[in-house]
Amino acid sequence: MTISVLTLVKDRPTHLAQLVEGLRRSAARPDELVVVDMGSAPPVAVDDVPFSVRILRLAQTGLPLAAARNAAAREAGGEVLLFLDVDCIPMRGLVGAMAEVVGTHDALVCAQVRYLGPDDAREEWQEADLLSRSSGHAARSFPASGLRAVHDAGLFWSLVFGIRRDTFHDLGGFDEAFTGYGAEDTDFGFRAREAGLPLLFMGGPGAFHQFHDTFEPPFQHFADIVRNARIFREKWGQWPMEGWLSAFHRAGLIAWTEDRIVVHRAPTVTELASARVLAALS
Repeated sequence: MTISVLTLVKDRPTHLAQLVEGLRRSAARPDELVVVDMGSAPPVAVDDVPFSVRILRLAQTGLPLAAARNAAAREAGGEVLLFLDVDCIPMRGLVGAMAEVVGTHDALVCAQVRYLGPDDAREEWQEADLLSRSSGHAARSFPASGLRAVHDAGLFWSLVFGIRRDTFHDLGGFDEAFTGYGAEDTDFGFRAREAGLPLLFMGGPGAFHQFHDTFEPPFQHFADIVRNARIFREKWGQWPMEGWLSAFHRAGLIAWTEDRIVVHRAPTVTELASARVLAALS
């Protein structure tokens, strides 16, 4: 089956370059790469690759993740869609493995992600070396090979996943009521479950997550997280992102009960600075 790789970017040209380098080295190259640029300055560019590249400019503020993924999917021509976060480097076998698995199984398929340290994959790199240096995600266990059915829709993650293009559109794509950062991927996983679409974890080739600064908790996305949590609670009768909401509550930013959030104040500049950490996991 033909396969399109889809990625979103905002001001991460170095990460995008390493993602593209991984695709350039793939044993089975994608039929195309679709990049949605969410307002990078300067706009991103991709040059000198042995596959088709299309770059869309999305004229929205912030990080319109749901809208950007949907825009990428509408533009894609492949029968299989491989969504790959821009800070991920695909392993050599990922594209071919995802095309085969999604071609055989009409499912939502997540691939493993291995996390790199601060000095890994900054310039020249070899996949075997990255494998030896990287580590898996503590909360998500993948089989060494083959597939594992996962019944907790909350474990779906959007860093690296594949789905048939027609199935994605049948589901309605990501719900654009979720604006900015947070919960749009969990909602997509829940809607896939409601539609009877299996969630599969794929062993074998996945992607490497490039190290970068992050925030814990993500105070920089405070308004988005609160807004999207309320939307999710209204739809599904439960709260998403409970760890982050708990952190906001402990910091005195919100009052959080079983059925409502009341915002007391926004994070201060000092709180933002104190939450900034160097972390491989994000």
